[in-house]
Amino acid sequence: MELMVNGERRGVAPEWQDEALLWVLREHLALTGAKYGCGQGLCGACTVLLDGRPQRSCLLPVRSAQGRRITTIEGLAGPDGRLHPVQQAWLDERVPQCGYCQAGQILACAALLDQHPRPTDAQTTDALAGHLCRCGTQQRIRAAVKRASGQPGGEPS
Repeated sequence: MELMVNGERRGVAPEWQDEALLWVLREHLALTGAKYGCGQGLCGACTVLLDGRPQRSCLLPVRSAQGRRITTIEGLAGPDGRLHPVQQAWLDERVPQCGYCQAGQILACAALLDQHPRPTDAQTTDALAGHLCRCGTQQRIRAAVKRASGQPGGEPS
């Protein structure tokens, strides 16, 4: 079995082909940006993009990802190493705290901007529904999304 992960074809050994995508990414392919949180698809820590859409990788059988484009936080930056606008805005707005939920939130925001280049606060809230974060950076996250989309209100806090 092969997967297309971050623009590269990656082989999946037979002993991993019945696992959830999260475990294949983390343990077999050494892409540890997606985290194990609740294991029930409720917290968002394991979020990856599947064909550009946020997907909870802890619930997705790896076989279901075959033939689809998988993007992890490790593959979000451009091929030249330039950060994705959401990643750069995340840093500019000083969003990071503990970091456990960050990868899933960043990927969800990147997908949001692909669908809605200038999202409203309500669209941002909807995109992040189910992404649990206890650090209290929601206002900075909104500012980061606005900054990444070029909207007013995305200035350093």
